[in-house]
Amino acid sequence: MKKLTEIFQDRPRTFSFEVFPPKTDKGREALEAALVELAGLPFDFMSVTYGAGGSSRDTTSSLVRAIQDKFSLPAVHHFTCVLHTRAQVKAILDDLKSSGVRNLLALRGDPPRDEPDWVPGPENFKYSSELVAFIRQHYGDHFAVGVAGFPEGHLLAPDKSFDAGILKKKIAAGGDFVMTQLFFDNALYFDYVKRLRALGVEARVIPGVLPITNYEGAVNFCKSCGASVPDAVHRIFAPLAGDKDQTLAAGTSYAIKQCRELLAGGAPGIHFYTLNKVEPVRTIIQELMRSLT
Repeated sequence: MKKLTEIFQDRPRTFSFEVFPPKTDKGREALEAALVELAGLPFDFMSVTYGAGGSSRDTTSSLVRAIQDKFSLPAVHHFTCVLHTRAQVKAILDDLKSSGVRNLLALRGDPPRDEPDWVPGPENFKYSSELVAFIRQHYGDHFAVGVAGFPEGHLLAPDKSFDAGILKKKIAAGGDFVMTQLFFDNALYFDYVKRLRALGVEARVIPGVLPITNYEGAVNFCKSCGASVPDAVHRIFAPLAGDKDQTLAAGTSYAIKQCRELLAGGAPGIHFYTLNKVEPVRTIIQELMRSLT
């Protein structure tokens, strides 16, 4: 299976999507059906999320392997180090290497809800940059390693400049590429890239896009992760709250416009947060392909 760094050499622009491991049999059946359709679209890779402390470790790993085996589509295995000791991290990474995983998204992760006050000890990693350095130290270039980027700054960062400096440390530690948190105002992304380039960070910065299918849900999620919701989004979607069909149509239109502007401005592709659903991502990627051909 190819590493993303190899794909990037051949493709200056990539399209990808993210899914998460379902917790129920019904959810797993729905995701299996969705993946058949998503994998048939012009995507270059996909990513699978990983629960804090490895709460979804087995399902994440099995999902990554299944997708690579069934669809021959490179998969990025998210990996959070929160709660894990260094020895546990090494054991997990050994297992991932032996099972054919070649691509990782190295994250610190947030403490789980049942341990909100967890504090890293001497055998834990405090920062994701330490995890990236550990991966490079023990595995060389076996893995392509991505890191998370925050166009509006991480919730714990005092300001955007400080946050950009943290991203630089992650790349200096061995990170190969950046996948950003969602945003709805493209100016945030372009300003973020400028800050990174000014610091000498030349890594590929892939923008993350969340098509709005549930206005209230999107607003609440943004509050929890520190992403802002611009007035333009409120004006479009607030009057449609409760109308699923109109919200879906408006969300699809907004995302298509957002993606076109990002690509026209030089973004090296789009990473879609699908919420394990085919629509509206299928319609969006098909419209983008029409524009690009």
